[in-house]
Amino acid sequence: MTTKFNLKTIFIVTSLFLFFSCAKQEKTDAILTEISNETLPTIKPSAEKLARLSKGYIAQKKAPAKEFCDKYWKDDTDNLSFLVARNGQIIYEKYNGFGNLETKTIMNQNTPLHIASVSKVLTATAILLLIDAGKIELDQKVNTILENFPYTEITIQTLLNHRSGLRNYAYFTDDKTIWDSSKTLTNQAILNLFSEKNLQLDYPTDTHFCYCNTNYAMLALIIEKITKTSYKDAMKRMIFNPLGMKNSYVFDVEKDIEKSTPSYRGNGSKFAIDFLDGVYGDKNIYSTPRDLLKFDLAINAPTFLNPELKKKMYQGYSYESKGEKNYGLGMRMIEWETGQKYYFHNGWWHGNTSSFVTLKNERVTIIALSNRFTRNVYAIRKLAPLFGDYPFVFKDEEE
Repeated sequence: MTTKFNLKTIFIVTSLFLFFSCAKQEKTDAILTEISNETLPTIKPSAEKLARLSKGYIAQKKAPAKEFCDKYWKDDTDNLSFLVARNGQIIYEKYNGFGNLETKTIMNQNTPLHIASVSKVLTATAILLLIDAGKIELDQKVNTILENFPYTEITIQTLLNHRSGLRNYAYFTDDKTIWDSSKTLTNQAILNLFSEKNLQLDYPTDTHFCYCNTNYAMLALIIEKITKTSYKDAMKRMIFNPLGMKNSYVFDVEKDIEKSTPSYRGNGSKFAIDFLDGVYGDKNIYSTPRDLLKFDLAINAPTFLNPELKKKMYQGYSYESKGEKNYGLGMRMIEWETGQKYYFHNGWWHGNTSSFVTLKNERVTIIALSNRFTRNVYAIRKLAPLFGDYPFVFKDEEE
């Protein structure tokens, strides 16, 4: 009887254990499925029927664009990935030099290059999509989203327009008493350091503009918190996949070193990965001019964002000092007293330099990327007057 009772008891206990274990697992699986299947706001490809360019117009604009490239990129070893387009139609593109100098891999239209701070335009776009979908608010305090964020006055807007007052992580983590540079810095580590090291703001929030990569590292964490997925996955699902940006991705310092296109100094020596290469949002997107053209068409389409929010994206926020330069929500701008506005974003990281120009009124896109350090990519602003009234004053041939 004792043996029979024990066997029966064991059977009942085991059955109950398996039942509750399975029930718990099913509940956990359901939660994970709900999170993974949660509908994220996505950018829509442009459905506009833009006018076709005539052959004569293309030929007229192609000649000076080619002349520009030939002037600034004379040597076959000068790495360049360049495109100029209007209404989504490519007028001229050029791919020059090497994606990889060691393997002599030739640069082509499918070679993803590190777009450095041009990544901020895409990070801002993901944030604006979340705002448009009602997931977060533009004036929402960051400490209501990110736990242990110690600065009570900083909002999402002041991160986007660089008026937060946060210190640049590249500067304060250079201090050995704050960070061990033998360890890869992460976005979360930056957030943790704010409280652990009692780091003070550089200036009171929303008093003036100061360009700071830390702002966009925090925005990337906000994207992760709200979407319940990694920044890498969120950007893929919200922007890259919907737009067919097949050669675009977020660099993962632990997984992508071998596959990513390397960068070089002007003398051709290769840049090594360092402890700052793990931070994303402010940088670390790889893309191509053709992919960025798809992106530019999408953000300039009438269906992108509600009109009020879209207007805020392209307005200036910093007028404490007199001048033409300003910054919107993820976009640099020049505002002339005569009324014209020029929108762009430049980037630099290691040997990677980038420039993204969107002439909104003319629906013109100009993009230059290089993985061999050169300031020549920033000269693409000289092409803007070919398409509209942009009163740049170029002092000399080298500017």
